[in-house]
Amino acid sequence: MTDTKNNNGKSTVSRVLISGGGTGGHIFPALSIANAVKRRYPDADILFVGALGRMEMERVPAAGYPIEGLLVAGFDRKRLWRNFGVLFKLWKSLRKARRIVRDFKPDIAIGVGGYASGPVLKQAQKQGVPTLLQEQNSYAGVTNKILAKKAKAICVAYDGMERFFPADVIVKTGNPVRSDLEECTLTQAEAKKKLGFDEDKPLVMAVGGSLGARTVNEAIAASLPLLADKDVNLLWQTGRYGEKEFQAKAKDYANVKATTFISDMATAYRAADLVVSRAGAGTISELQNLAKACILIPSPNVAEDHQRHNAEALSTRGGAVMILDADAVAALPATLAGLIDNPEKRAALSAEISKMALKNADSKIVDKITEILKINPGR
Repeated sequence: MTDTKNNNGKSTVSRVLISGGGTGGHIFPALSIANAVKRRYPDADILFVGALGRMEMERVPAAGYPIEGLLVAGFDRKRLWRNFGVLFKLWKSLRKARRIVRDFKPDIAIGVGGYASGPVLKQAQKQGVPTLLQEQNSYAGVTNKILAKKAKAICVAYDGMERFFPADVIVKTGNPVRSDLEECTLTQAEAKKKLGFDEDKPLVMAVGGSLGARTVNEAIAASLPLLADKDVNLLWQTGRYGEKEFQAKAKDYANVKATTFISDMATAYRAADLVVSRAGAGTISELQNLAKACILIPSPNVAEDHQRHNAEALSTRGGAVMILDADAVAALPATLAGLIDNPEKRAALSAEISKMALKNADSKIVDKITEILKINPGR
């Protein structure tokens, strides 16, 4: 790729292709990278490619970026006969991805994981476009392991990733997180008051993703009497699938505010004394950067059981408490009680998880893009 010159005669990035999505854990890092590129190179054109019908098709345009959609889906590992349709979608996606890369002519293509990243990054590599992978998890996915062979850089958040990738292209940047989370200037007392909670009482925040996590919701429901007895407040994101059943349970408790989706996560994080969550890589990076004591309940329904690996990377170092999904309903009430009654333990968890934080990941990734493209930043 030849460098493009701006009006000052300095090299710059002209076109960036970003592909991936499917969950907030992929979309938020992708948008963070895009925003960091625009801060460094304001004139850069950025095009996203996602999977039709997935949440990126709404979230990315809402953030101000154009997106193309591919008709692509994941393989059904339990019912193999259903994969004939998946293979047809993959074939169509590869054809469309080839056209997108050819017409957009990106300087670099970035894959953040998710169904669409495979076809797009594969076609970019075939057409000689430099590629950068952003692997959020401590256990790499199949797609990134395949794409790694020709990637110029693989940005990771955990040690030991040479198990999956060539060591010479690994860069430990951390995972990009939403900038508004760290920019919140409220004190914890102010944040609690803004959310309608008593600033002098402990606050537990429970989240299971935008759709909700049934086990997390059931475990929280089992903990409601204990939280009421201990006069502890609860901010409970039930998710879309749990809004009727679990929000109905919450109405019996004055100390609980249950909502389908927490729109102001910056304030919610600032207010929380303890967080109960799944163990997606993006969420873990947020917890690390914000130094939040947490209980992680990894989802067993993810590829390569990567959420358990993510949670273990913290729990084995004293940075989180992990409860396996199968044990959550029975174990969460007692675990909550132990942490609520032990502020010293919460402080220790907060201190340890903070040590694992890798901040400014989005800027470090743009640094790597600049290096790959041999751009002179003019500093």
